[in-house]
Amino acid sequence: MNKNQIQNILYQSRLILFALVFIPMLLAIVQYADGKLTTGFLAYKQDYISNAFWLGGFYVHVGTSIFCLIAGFTQFSGFIRREFPKIHRGVGKVYIFSILFINFPAGLILAVHANGGLSNRIAFTILALLWFTFTLKAWISIRNKNITEHYRFMVRSYALTFSAITLRLWKLVFIELTDWDEMFIYQVDAWLGFGLNILIAELYLLSKKSLSD
Repeated sequence: MNKNQIQNILYQSRLILFALVFIPMLLAIVQYADGKLTTGFLAYKQDYISNAFWLGGFYVHVGTSIFCLIAGFTQFSGFIRREFPKIHRGVGKVYIFSILFINFPAGLILAVHANGGLSNRIAFTILALLWFTFTLKAWISIRNKNITEHYRFMVRSYALTFSAITLRLWKLVFIELTDWDEMFIYQVDAWLGFGLNILIAELYLLSKKSLSD
């Protein structure tokens, strides 16, 4: 088996893995298309649904976050970068614009009104601020033609984007394997859902740096 075949297998494996997490995420989003204010997560936010500012932020975040997941995933394809650089740049611009100007403001609105008390509000606010900062630095570095820094900050940015998946996965794990109170699970999940992603991203970047030294 040659190098190209191995790379193709790895890429196909990543596509399969992404499909496995993308489809449930898509289904979770589609459920809100009925417009009912008691659907899914909204059932826990009845104190806020009369707030048009919060409700607008919720629908904007839910409706556009899926595009961040898809767009960001394509950015790490060596094949697309080599063979279709214009697509890579175009999709990258969509990813950056969506986070900086759409999802960050909407996410910040949700963060300051998060369930779980002050701990969760701090956690989700930190998540939103880091997401904005890493994405902005990725954008600035590529405009300065610093490809290495651009790649490193894109890894960090997408690690936080992927928290949309890991937040849900950890919640399911805790519900199935523990007898913890639901609110306590949500408080742990708020930090673990993105904190572990960042740790893994930093370890990955450290390993890449060590290999290049």
